[in-house]
Amino acid sequence: MSNNLEKLKALTGKLEKKLSQQESLFDFEEKLQTSVEPTKPKEIDLGSIVAEKNDNLNRFKILFDTLEIGQKCPVFERVFDYKAMNLSGIGLKEDDFGEVRPGKYIQIIAISYESDGKEKKKAKNISLGYFGKSDSLEKEKKSDIIEFVLRWRYEKAFQNLEHYKELIDKLNTL
Repeated sequence: MSNNLEKLKALTGKLEKKLSQQESLFDFEEKLQTSVEPTKPKEIDLGSIVAEKNDNLNRFKILFDTLEIGQKCPVFERVFDYKAMNLSGIGLKEDDFGEVRPGKYIQIIAISYESDGKEKKKAKNISLGYFGKSDSLEKEKKSDIIEFVLRWRYEKAFQNLEHYKELIDKLNTL
């Protein structure tokens, strides 16, 4: 019986210790919440955003010509009709950004969605540029290819902002 009593006392001691630790955690969280000041939204300089958008689009046009994307997409403005753009053979994720995958072919891939007639949309990949095997890719060309895709995505982000701004304006007229 004394053995069970000792076990019970030991468990009670552990429980009290855990409870006191939890109380100190709650105290810490409460102090943390009261000590952190709320962040204020940053003011946005619309003039600099417009300038940034124009700079991005001008550089993108140069890359469009440099990489000869016009061979696959003759009308410059139509390049933004694609829903997404990616690379094959070069990493764009945070952990492999700019890394060329050995033995792979380098391509700029545009993605569109087309209806198959039954209202189901099907992804379609279109190669906008083929640049050979990764082993023979020049550093400057690699940089241009990556920059092209990133600047395309950047412009699409601007277009999405404009789209949602228009929808909000439209909502305000209801």
